[in-house]
This record gives sequence, C-alpha cells and structure tokens, in this order.
Amino acid sequence: LFLTLCIGIRFLVKPDVSRKEPVARGKKLSGWGIAFSLFWGLSIGFGTGFVGTGGGMMMLIVFTVFLGMELKTAVGTSTFIMTFTALISAVSHMFIHPAILLEKGHVMLICIAMTTAASLFSARFANRVSNRTVGLVTGGVLTALGGAMILLNYWEYLRQWPHWLPILRCFGWYVLYLTLYVSGLVGIYFTHIVPRNIFRKLLHLMACFSYVFLLRVAESWQAAVIASLLCAALVYPLLTLAERWRRYQDMMVEKSPGEVKCSMLQMFLPQAAILALSWGALGKPYIAIASAVTWGLGDTAAAWVGRRFGRHMVRINGSDGRKTWEGAIANAIVSLIACGAVLLLLSPLTWWLCLLAALGTAVLSAFVELISTHGIDTITLPVSVCLFLCLW
Repeated sequence: LFLTLCIGIRFLVKPDVSRKEPVARGKKLSGWGIAFSLFWGLSIGFGTGFVGTGGGMMMLIVFTVFLGMELKTAVGTSTFIMTFTALISAVSHMFIHPAILLEKGHVMLICIAMTTAASLFSARFANRVSNRTVGLVTGGVLTALGGAMILLNYWEYLRQWPHWLPILRCFGWYVLYLTLYVSGLVGIYFTHIVPRNIFRKLLHLMACFSYVFLLRVAESWQAAVIASLLCAALVYPLLTLAERWRRYQDMMVEKSPGEVKCSMLQMFLPQAAILALSWGALGKPYIAIASAVTWGLGDTAAAWVGRRFGRHMVRINGSDGRKTWEGAIANAIVSLIACGAVLLLLSPLTWWLCLLAALGTAVLSAFVELISTHGIDTITLPVSVCLFLCLW
C-alpha cells in the first residue's frame, strides 16, 4: 500500500524519467546490468508469487531509474512480464485453493472485463501523448490508488482516532501562515524592485520559520507531521497550475523547469520527517527549530555574502565550483549564532554543551552546503543538522 503511494509521488515529482543518453535499442546489458536484473527479477518474482505484491510497479521503478529505459518502453516491458508472473501465480493459487475460482468467479470475470477495457484505452492514450504526460498521469493514478487503499485498509483505526480535529486545526493555521507569507512576498514583488535571488531566499526563510510556527500551533507531533504532508499534497498541484502564469516565471529563479515545486516538496517532506524524529521519537522539539534556523539563516547568509563579497571559489570534491569560501564562512558564523541561541534558550543542555553542539553544527552546515548541488541542500542541510543534534 505504502509503496504504491510512494511510487506515485515519485512520478509526480519527476514525471519525465528519460535520460539525455537513453539506452540504445538492441544494446546488450553489461555484466553489472545482468546481475542487477537477476537480483531484482528474483526479488520481485518471489514477492509476487508468495504475497502478491505489485511486481509491475516495482519493475517500473527498476527499469526507469536504474536501467535507463524510456517510460513507455518500461511500462510495456513490465506489463509483458506481469502477464507471465501473474498467470503462473494465479494458476498456482487456484490449485491450492479452488474456492477462488468456484466462489469468486463472477468477481474475477468482472475484473477481467474492466481491466481489459481500461488497458486498451490507456494504451491508446499513452501512445498519443508525451513521456511527461504519461509520467504525470501514472503518478496521479498511483498516488490516488495508494491513498485510497491505505484509507480503506486503516479506516476502522482512523475512525476511532481522536486526533482529527487537532490535525485539521493545525493544517488550517499552517495554510493560513503560508498564504499570508506568500501574499506578502507577491505584494513586495509588485510594489518594490526586488532581485530575484533575494526573492528566492525570502521563500527559504518562509520554510525556516514554518518549523517554529508549526510547533506553536500544533497540539501534538502527529498533527504537525500530517499538516506538513497535507501541505505537500496541496502545494505541488497548485504550483503546477501557477507555472502557466507568465508572472510566476518572472518572480521565480528556476535553474530547471519545475524546480520551485520540487523544492517545496523537498521542504515539506523532510520537515515531516524531522518533526517526527525530534518531537515524536525523542521528545526534543527544539532540535527541529535548531535544524530549521541553521539551514534557513545559514544558507541565506552564504548566498548573500557569496554573491556580494565572494572572491575565492571552492575547489573541493563534490562542490559545483560556483560557491565561495566567503559564503561558507558566513554560513558557519550565522549557523553558530542561530543554533547556539536556540539551544541556549530551549534545550536542557548546559551552556558549554550548547556551545560545542553549535560549533559542530556550524562546521557541518558549511560543509554540507558546499557539497550540496542542484538545490538539494533543502533536504541535506536540515536533515544532517537534525541527525547531528540528536546525538547530544
């Protein structure tokens, strides 16, 4: 159930999985490719045969992500393989338990008719549209299917769960915070001349302070985590629609198409994980705040100082060669101050432990920011700082 949901979200985040240099037709697999295919083929086959897991969806991920297949080819290949694995599994289970055929035969016939009709329609549709459209539709269907199956499977538990009202209240306040903040930024953009890189960093600060806001309005860690996940599900399709607006492209500095909406997912999903770990598992919500302010303020300082005063480029393994030592030093200083202040004010640690933890966090923050490329620091920086502070 959860794998279906995760695969669906994956295709929504990155619908076009085609590579710049796709696998050539007829090209033979290398030794590594053969070993990799055997391992995943056996693993997925055993799972399908024994417990009926969704082998086709798992093969889809293997083909597109690891073997570099074009999406339509991957869908066709996985479906073709499923024809045989599903047939063998079905026949075996019917021999073991004939009631499947004798008592549920009418259900089986209805399913066969409906899936055949749906597959014929979807195949015609997929062959007429682009890979990106196929990826988006695949992601939407799998996300809806996974969410619906999880809801139905856990409905009795969810119906008796007493946290619905606090979750909805927290989600409402969180949406209000995001709406007011973004509305303010849009107002500033239309009334003042703001450099686009500064506008982008103001969005980072929105994400930074959202941790503090959530911890203030949430009655429990479950409410905070679910509110983050619901916002991720809400914001992504809204930004997809906003991309059609010309002003949106003017306001945002996107290094690649769809970067901002992916960054929003990279903000909400780690936020949920950090809150669940620090507040839910450890009972230390101050770690989430320290991780957020270290990332938000440190990254903003690095970008501003690096652009304005940066002269010495960083040339280390993992860096993209566009960051400066001046920016890294600014990141470390601001991270030290921000993290140290949060720990001194909110944590039960002694002052000298707060200072040591803040020093380690500052060094870690500067290093992770240097080696994080393509905007991935939205995930790597707060998560690494959170894991480091969990040790104290």
